[in-house]
Amino acid sequence: MTIQISLAYGLQSMSVDVPEQRLVGILDSQDTPHVQDIPAAVRAALDNPCGSPPLCDIVSSNDKTVIIASDITRQWVRHDLFLPTLLNELNRAGVDDSQILLVVALGAHRRQTAEENVLTYGQEVVSRIKIVQSYASDSAEFVAVGCTGRGTEVFINRHIISADKVILTGGITYHSMAGFGGGRKAILPGVAGYATIQANHRLCLSRQEGRGLNPECRQGSLETNDMHLDMMEIAAMIKPAFLLNAVFNGQGDFAAFVAGNWQEAWLEGCRMAAGIASVPVEELADVVIASAGGYPKDINFYQASKTIENACLAVRQAGALIVAMECREIDDPPDFSQWFSYTTLYEREMALRKRFTVPGFVALKLGYIAKELTVIVVSRPENQQFLERAGMLFAPSLDAALAVASQKLGREDFSISILPQGGNVVPMRTI
Repeated sequence: MTIQISLAYGLQSMSVDVPEQRLVGILDSQDTPHVQDIPAAVRAALDNPCGSPPLCDIVSSNDKTVIIASDITRQWVRHDLFLPTLLNELNRAGVDDSQILLVVALGAHRRQTAEENVLTYGQEVVSRIKIVQSYASDSAEFVAVGCTGRGTEVFINRHIISADKVILTGGITYHSMAGFGGGRKAILPGVAGYATIQANHRLCLSRQEGRGLNPECRQGSLETNDMHLDMMEIAAMIKPAFLLNAVFNGQGDFAAFVAGNWQEAWLEGCRMAAGIASVPVEELADVVIASAGGYPKDINFYQASKTIENACLAVRQAGALIVAMECREIDDPPDFSQWFSYTTLYEREMALRKRFTVPGFVALKLGYIAKELTVIVVSRPENQQFLERAGMLFAPSLDAALAVASQKLGREDFSISILPQGGNVVPMRTI
């Protein structure tokens, strides 16, 4: 008996028949309801914080207050929907709009335009408060504040250093390097200098050159994650006064808000995010068939590659991974696709050590996954050359991909797991 599985692919879907007796499981996230009244949910979080007095008891009327907020590359956080409520609560506590500064946490990203400020924060916020941008390469804007135990020299934007109170905002999801996003990432990379970002991010590489990745810098890893621990040490130097972070459901809508102490509230948000986006795996499968979730999650290889990073966690050693991703704009963005021009992983790693970028790290990680597993990508025929250059195998259909997997594994009775929303769901091994 077979079960027909339908997976999203671009704006359409594709199906595959899987023998029921060989199906290990369908790995999907919980169906988490979204927040109905966003301002009310934000006010409730601010009034009932984790590990901290309420916001109104922390700020005072004479405080020069800085809010750190993500840039246009994190527009999915939807600051425009919750920042007005935060501003209103600061006003209620006696802090006038004229005393509030929003610092755009660009990290190493480009400066954003005035139009992008409106898209990211909304016209109300742009009209009410002053906005400045923390551009990592502008060294004159950064102040030296110390050095971490891992040797990272810390430079932080001067507006943060001169503030009376610093409030962190952002969104919490799994992060392929730092374990989870949000929280301390508003400080680093958000408002840190370029040298500080580079030193911290290089902690994601093996301490020994030529050995590739630091295995502890991965989704969900915190206690032994050098990058995260370095970030926490740096954030502690700033002593943020408060945090307001959003947690999301599988559809990308607000599931909850957490507020309070910058460490305790964030960790509570991480637990919420893990409860929503992770799925326990009691048995590794020989083959995992995954979808990135369709358009726009599979618009290009960079976006869709999150599925490969997640789905590989459910595959047994030397198994096979089949991923359906249309990738109609496979070469975008260029600062990612260019990394596959390096013919060896060693060359890719050495270039990354010289100038670290997140796209470069993702490209290196994908290279190692493809080295350890058979990765078969079901995509458009014109993408075959790119995918093979990236170390993947190409297949025009799921049935063709299963035939390739059977050939590589040397048998036809292999076990199968399905990951329908691979870009949003992280398998967590319980074995």
